[in-house]
Amino acid sequence: MSWRKSKELMDTIRHYAGFPATGVSLRQMVQFGEKPSTGTLFRASQFLAEELPIRLAHRVQELDNLPDGLNEMPSVKKVLDWYAQSFEEITTLPRPNLGRDVRERLMKTAKSNGKNGIAWLSEATPNPSIEEGQYNSWGGVPEQGTNGWAKKYHASRRYFAMVDDNGDWPPELQLYNQRFAQTLHKIKRRHDSVVTTMAQGILEYKRKRQRMQIDNNIQAFLDRFYMSRIGIRMLIGQHIALTDQNHYRDPSYVGIICTKTFVKDLAQEAIENARFVCEDHYGLFEAPKIQLVCNPNLNFMYVPGHLSHMLFETLKNSLRAVVETHGQDKQEFPVTKVIVAEGKEDITIKITDEGGGIPRSAIPLVWTYMYTTVDRTPNLDPDFDKSDFKAPMAGFGYGLPISRLYARYFGGDLKLISMEGYGTDVYLHLNRLSSSSEPLQ
Repeated sequence: MSWRKSKELMDTIRHYAGFPATGVSLRQMVQFGEKPSTGTLFRASQFLAEELPIRLAHRVQELDNLPDGLNEMPSVKKVLDWYAQSFEEITTLPRPNLGRDVRERLMKTAKSNGKNGIAWLSEATPNPSIEEGQYNSWGGVPEQGTNGWAKKYHASRRYFAMVDDNGDWPPELQLYNQRFAQTLHKIKRRHDSVVTTMAQGILEYKRKRQRMQIDNNIQAFLDRFYMSRIGIRMLIGQHIALTDQNHYRDPSYVGIICTKTFVKDLAQEAIENARFVCEDHYGLFEAPKIQLVCNPNLNFMYVPGHLSHMLFETLKNSLRAVVETHGQDKQEFPVTKVIVAEGKEDITIKITDEGGGIPRSAIPLVWTYMYTTVDRTPNLDPDFDKSDFKAPMAGFGYGLPISRLYARYFGGDLKLISMEGYGTDVYLHLNRLSSSSEPLQ
């Protein structure tokens, strides 16, 4: 029997959508240390049990109110149902009955033992590339005379809190942590195909309305929607990894965050992957060469999965431009260069290709979803976004806009400068201070 949303559920979702989301920084996420205790994990579970429904509710409400009939597209309705079902599963998960002494102990924050090198929550800093409220879909306005309520609301909710761990915790806590992580795992699997299903919804809309491009309102919605998805998956993935003890084999990892992400290793892997896909797509004996200039010891705290995704997408674009500009029959292609620079604030990766460049008039379109220079958009395989190697060489117009969201998510940016008739430079800025907060969803 298929799942259906009730009127009561939609009323509850509307209530939750009235609260603002709480941004979390990479540095806050890593303060759990290598092995968080049962009590610390339980506090994080409680934060997520409140935070994730708020974020999911924002998305359900926005999907439900999409203009011009976009909310009526079958694929968009399917995505809305996934979000509503996930909301229901988190909010109906039974919480453990705890004695007063356990509750008091959980509320008592312990002093850091210094194991993870960070004593207190660092102050989150805004991303200079993002205008205030750019990715914020929350429309809540405090009533007159209650201008401090939002601050009070945020102050009472903390993602990380190291609790007093002197003594054992009751087994109900451990059981709840496991059940909560299993629920998150189910939700994460359900949402695996959101990017392609939403893209399918946009295609359905474009065909029905007979439009070539999407307008600015839908573009802004997709930016907010996909930025929120990155945040939700980051919080879920991090919590699952922290709960699963198998992840602690590598001491440089805290959940899915690597405290020592070696840029050269990841860049080399992305280069090999992009060249492999290029050779496969064009039937080449050897893809255009890529030269990497990077200090082998350069490392910083980041999520390797995010960095791999951004590098792979941008390199794939460069190789495609080089092959199509110079022709598949060319014996030797110009070399694409990847240069990594280390600054005090950012680590910047520049990808320079000789792929003919982009006309100035087309530069804004590069950041538009569903804009592609491929003659025919390939069929959307719902599994394609689960693995890099299922991704086609090009054709969806999602690579660059989503890579820019990944960069901006933790305080960086992705910029493009083109010289038409010669080639393109892509600049990937990565915030190395790790204190930039998520854009509030």
